[in-house]
Amino acid sequence: MNNILLISEIQGYLAITTQEKLQSFDFKVISTKNDASEIDKIKDQLCAIVVYCSEDLVSDRQFLIYLKDKALEDDVMVFAVGNSAELKAVEDVIPKQYVKSMQRPINVNELAEAINTHIEIVGTAIKKKILVVDDSGAMLRNVKAWLGQKYQVIPANSGAMAIKYLAMNRPDLILLDYEMPICDGKQVLEMIRSEKDFADIPVIFLTSKGDKESVMNVMALKPEGYLLKTMEPYQIVKAVNEFFEKRKAQE
Repeated sequence: MNNILLISEIQGYLAITTQEKLQSFDFKVISTKNDASEIDKIKDQLCAIVVYCSEDLVSDRQFLIYLKDKALEDDVMVFAVGNSAELKAVEDVIPKQYVKSMQRPINVNELAEAINTHIEIVGTAIKKKILVVDDSGAMLRNVKAWLGQKYQVIPANSGAMAIKYLAMNRPDLILLDYEMPICDGKQVLEMIRSEKDFADIPVIFLTSKGDKESVMNVMALKPEGYLLKTMEPYQIVKAVNEFFEKRKAQE
């Protein structure tokens, strides 16, 4: 389900009406005040943020900076509703590619349509491909559930299957388990690095092996990261998002 964060100081008529309208588009609306600590408790992946501006909200620059970081971290659009001065305050902090300003008074139907159209466009955009290599079917299903909304997730239940896929396709990232039968993660990474055609594909280990010896063994092969399966799902999603954000900034 697509999740939308609705931020409003006062849960008045407009906020309630907006929530009802968005729900009619089959969105799940998470309604909250402009409180960073409360927003941080939300672990659902967001597809948009709606902010009903007020003088107090936009005068809180620290919250606007938090909102900017949230938009960039989750790679979501902020739909800001307010008067000219309030919208300018938001636009001065949040990069223009991450904010869509809408003048108050607002037609709730138009707002909902704009959000729905934006999400449909984003949804049809080409998703980054992530090859997930793990001998556990349950883990493959979990990772696909966590990342599948934003990325194209390709499961491979063995190192051999992963190499076979790489011979014909080029993912943007490989999430690689360490402990696998026949061909373990270290061996798979060595094979990847030895092949000229896909030696430069970034690899992040996603494994339950967190002991110093295991980490040192694979870090010598210079993977882009090392994540533990014991991490919370939102932490794994965040790490993957941050990886792509960093690469985008470097391009």
